[in-house]
Amino acid sequence: MMPTPEFILALREKIGHDLLWMPGVTAVVLNADRQILLVRRKDNGRWTLVTGCLDPGEQPAIGALREVWEETGVTAVAVRLLRVQALPPSTYPNGDRSQFMDIAFLCHAASGDAFVNDDESTEVGWFSTDDLPPLTRREMDCIADAYADRAEAWFAS
Repeated sequence: MMPTPEFILALREKIGHDLLWMPGVTAVVLNADRQILLVRRKDNGRWTLVTGCLDPGEQPAIGALREVWEETGVTAVAVRLLRVQALPPSTYPNGDRSQFMDIAFLCHAASGDAFVNDDESTEVGWFSTDDLPPLTRREMDCIADAYADRAEAWFAS
């Protein structure tokens, strides 16, 4: 697992295991063949879209592209906003609780071969929509949004 960012450790010193509201990003990265970039997480073995936590003051699209590069070595371009939603709270094995406001983006791969570029993942790969591993409902919704021919983002109303 990637080490916990210093700003989160500093917050945890003050709030302990209490619920921490965090800005997060999801990147649905498509290549020229319209395949989807996925990573296999080291902590639970699940395949997922590229996700991550924004650094303080970081613009969401820039953060999503940073996460794509850090996790896969792929340089991508953010194309459009897909969805904005509050995710359910999570409790980690150490007792820390957090909840993410997730901002999902459609991104196009610009350059680079996908490879494991950090210690958070064990594999990376490109998948066609008819060959996807099991993903969460939210991830499938993000993928559906990426393939939809519309400009507006989804949000709960």
